[in-house]
Amino acid sequence: MTDLLLELEDLCVRFGDARACDGVDLDIAHGEVVALVGESGCGKTTLARTIVGLEQPFSGQVRFEGEAIPVGSRRSKAYRRAVQMVFQDPTGALNPRQTIYEAVAEGIRIQGLDGVEEQRVAQALAQCGLRPPEDFFLRYPHEVSGGQRQRVVIAGAMALAPRLIVADEPVSALDASVRGEILGLMLKLVQETGVSILAITHDLGLAWNIADRVAVMYLGRIVELGTTEEVLEHPRHPYTKALLSVVPETKRLRQQILTGEPPDPKHIPTGCRFRPRCPLVQSGEAEGRGILPKCEQDDPALLRVADAHEAACHAVSGSGS
Repeated sequence: MTDLLLELEDLCVRFGDARACDGVDLDIAHGEVVALVGESGCGKTTLARTIVGLEQPFSGQVRFEGEAIPVGSRRSKAYRRAVQMVFQDPTGALNPRQTIYEAVAEGIRIQGLDGVEEQRVAQALAQCGLRPPEDFFLRYPHEVSGGQRQRVVIAGAMALAPRLIVADEPVSALDASVRGEILGLMLKLVQETGVSILAITHDLGLAWNIADRVAVMYLGRIVELGTTEEVLEHPRHPYTKALLSVVPETKRLRQQILTGEPPDPKHIPTGCRFRPRCPLVQSGEAEGRGILPKCEQDDPALLRVADAHEAACHAVSGSGS
């Protein structure tokens, strides 16, 4: 069996003329946590929804545990069980008319899993820190805290023994006091069950805390990818540097405020898609280094810049080491 759980190759997702995902290359290994970071509108949530089967790719390749999933095909029942999504807002994700027991049992019933349902529900709730689980069976979502609601949502996913959890901004709707608890729970589940996690976030602090690797997305494509330490300690793409420069803990980077909004995905710029907002272009540095024609004409591919580190920028030098 391959060490890779999920492989995306040149994945494209379109909505009319809008290229929400525009050639995404990404893989996730068994038991790995990958953080996908970027501004709102860069395509992160579309990619998450495509992975779990809520959106269909226009082109590209998806492989799960080495098996290709043809573009346009419906995800199998086994795949839908193995790949679960945790949504941003636990209040919106839970039916207010369902008890917590019913919310966690719903997926078990849809999948028609063998075994005693009550035991599966109790085990999932306990696994997610809701103990004793029986005390939560007959409660409704409004009767528990926001952090407990997110634990219920995660328990609903874990009740199906998934191989991959796609978590879309899993703590952004929670109070700061409980965010660390939920991140700790996610890491505990990885360690105890071997589940992989793709954490979609705009918060680089989340990546620092839980991710093995970080993928930085801009306008539908991965522009930097590597181990968390490499990407966050030694960013190479100017977009990543700009994102990190406004994080309070990152004092060594000069603050860079990006001008303008990300371009419309219906009208992706020619050449480097980051060029209209790139500090290197705006400051004249790209012209001075003689790379401006490339920036204007060629959309750079991910290039290896160090061990376990890639960046898509004409200003970086590749490394074969």
